[in-house]
Amino acid sequence: MAEAADFQGTSPSPARRWLRRTGALLAGVPLLAGLCQLPAATPAHAADNSGSVSVAVDTLSPSLPTDGDTVTVSGTVTNNGKQAVTAAHVGLHVGPELTTRSSIDTATDDSDSLQDPAGSEVGGKYVQKFSKLTPGIAQPFSISVPVDELDLGDAGVYQFAVSLSGKTSAQPWDRMLGIQRTFLPWQSDEADTKTKTTFLWPLVSTAHMTAETGANAQQTPVFLNDDLAEEISAGGRLDRMLSLGESLDVTWVIDPDLLASVDAMTRTYRVQGEGDTTTTGTHQAIAKQWLARLQKAVEDQEVVALPFADPDLASLAHNGTSVTGSLGHLDEGTDVAATTVKTVLHVTPSTDFAWPVDGAVDPSIVKVATSAGADKVIARSDSLNETGGLSYTPSAARPIGAGATAVVADARLSTSFQGDLTKASAATLAVQRFLAQSLALDLQTDKQRSIVVAPQRMPTASQAAAMAEAITALQSGNWSETQKLTAAAAAKPDPGATTKVPSASAYPSSLRKQELPKSAFQEIARTQDKLDNFKVILSDESRVVTPLGRAVNREMSTSWRGRATEASGFRSDVEDYLDELTSQVSLIEKSETKLSGRSATIPVTVQNNLVQGVEHLRLRLTSLSPNRLEIGGSSYYEQPVEVSGGHSQTVKFTTTANANGQASVIAQLYTEDGQPYGDEVRFDVKVTEFTATVMLVIGGGVLLLVLAGFRMYTQRKRAAAREAEQSGPDDEASEAVDGPESPEGPEDRLKEESGTGAGADAPEQPSDLTADTATESADPSGTGERVDR
Repeated sequence: MAEAADFQGTSPSPARRWLRRTGALLAGVPLLAGLCQLPAATPAHAADNSGSVSVAVDTLSPSLPTDGDTVTVSGTVTNNGKQAVTAAHVGLHVGPELTTRSSIDTATDDSDSLQDPAGSEVGGKYVQKFSKLTPGIAQPFSISVPVDELDLGDAGVYQFAVSLSGKTSAQPWDRMLGIQRTFLPWQSDEADTKTKTTFLWPLVSTAHMTAETGANAQQTPVFLNDDLAEEISAGGRLDRMLSLGESLDVTWVIDPDLLASVDAMTRTYRVQGEGDTTTTGTHQAIAKQWLARLQKAVEDQEVVALPFADPDLASLAHNGTSVTGSLGHLDEGTDVAATTVKTVLHVTPSTDFAWPVDGAVDPSIVKVATSAGADKVIARSDSLNETGGLSYTPSAARPIGAGATAVVADARLSTSFQGDLTKASAATLAVQRFLAQSLALDLQTDKQRSIVVAPQRMPTASQAAAMAEAITALQSGNWSETQKLTAAAAAKPDPGATTKVPSASAYPSSLRKQELPKSAFQEIARTQDKLDNFKVILSDESRVVTPLGRAVNREMSTSWRGRATEASGFRSDVEDYLDELTSQVSLIEKSETKLSGRSATIPVTVQNNLVQGVEHLRLRLTSLSPNRLEIGGSSYYEQPVEVSGGHSQTVKFTTTANANGQASVIAQLYTEDGQPYGDEVRFDVKVTEFTATVMLVIGGGVLLLVLAGFRMYTQRKRAAAREAEQSGPDDEASEAVDGPESPEGPEDRLKEESGTGAGADAPEQPSDLTADTATESADPSGTGERVDR
């Protein structure tokens, strides 16, 4: 008050002002000294070495402790800072009970945050000390503590943390430098109401077999690569899935294509190499062993068979239904599924379930999923969201209309084992989070519920190991009991649970981007049309239809998501192979054919390079100039064709030429239903027909030959007559000597040859012959006189 008065009143003297400034300065010295001893303030966004040590919890055993147990936590601490940490120790913290499932989510998101409270540290001897943590060096730790020392209360989920505290040279006071939070589910006694839990154990893989099966005599299958052999070999993904699943009480969800592929590997098979080369497969023993183990593992377990090759139901619903025939492939895949599983595993599977990708559904997906006979759709709760304001998670079964049931898997439990779980710390956190969510779900209400866990389709080996660890712990716990999927689907639905399928607009865009495009289904339809046209001519269509039909199923597989280039290449290879097969039955090319004469035959050869015979074919020959060349009396004519495997057959067509010149002809094979088969063969026919003028010339030539012959004959007769007249007296003397038995003379022979002998009625001679006769009568020999008689 005095100072105020002084300030507000008259001004103090200079001496007084100097004394005041000096006193204030001396009074501030201790305060400044104290401030200099405090650590420098650090902005919140640059917390110096805060969180500079990473804590990894590699094991927490047992996962579900009960009374009398000792909890052992082990892992590593790593100094990621630039300064050494001294006087460090690892401590355990038990936080407050997490009473909701969302609070578990929050703790998961902030698992290594130093800003959130970690709970009180378990003191005493339950720490591990380190004199020094060198930068970049991981140090192991292991702490065991009796459950009684953790001061756990009622049944529930407790936050459990492991921290590292210590000092640095820059900040030489003890503080927390790193933490890792996890969960400690606590249910010491049997729960009054246990949750019925169904865990799906999927055996699904990518497409491994090509379409190149069944065309050769041995029907040797060809594989894309040796990846399947790696998966079922020791340590491989599918080997681990089988080894882990053998000891679990789960529902096996199996793609029949995987079984068919492994079964094919038990016999002779080949593997694609560079270019068009293939090599002999060598993993028959591994395939036989894997199948034998699987057969034993599923003997007493529930098996659900997906449609063959696990078709992408969402892609089919969104992009394939407008393409004719697409839904038919889903029907075929469903029909063959049960047969394949029963043949290979000797168990009868359920084929009533459809499983869209990630359980995401909309009305079109449900419609497609149930179109092939499956009346139960495995959905997920992040797709079929609850809108009724329930305070608990309802049972999985939901009636969604038209006699269909949505089996809604719990999203939190189903997604617990995604991501990279190759590190032990990540896997341990996943296991504890899964168990925590399961217990929190059970504690929501006294109602007994049926819960389904549907993990990702193709877990990695590390993800599968974490899943198996969690299931083993859960099945030995006090709040859950195992249930089969068929029982979960048949459970009484909760009346308050949502049954409305979300609209198409609610379908996740991230999933829609990975779908097979409409063009893919158009390619599939084109391939199927070619196969339908091809199979009708085969004497044993199953050799081609079965392997190619299954290849078409593989073209629609869910496994192509995220692999658009590989999917397109596979479709092209299937169609190219089918084209190669159909081209083995073809017409032999013909060059220009010449026809001489009014009618002739044209041969056309059909060649069959397949190992089986072809039938139900018709060969049609068509003239493009029927006014010049007719075939079988018309513009075209066709004949049936049957050719044995590896042979050819020549078919002859009768033709009629109406005019000279060149005519074009087309040879084309057709199936019995009138569909063209293969490429046509076009060739020209040159007609050289005999015309009336040519016949007249030939006739005149023949007449000249006849006249020439007649003239030669008459000339011979005249020559003979003259010879007889010249030798007449000698002949008479000879006759007198020889007597009447002598042969007739030349004159008589001439008369006989000329038909003018005694008593004969000589015909009237032509004028030219009469003139010759008169000349001969004047001959002195007298022969002509006798002739005239």
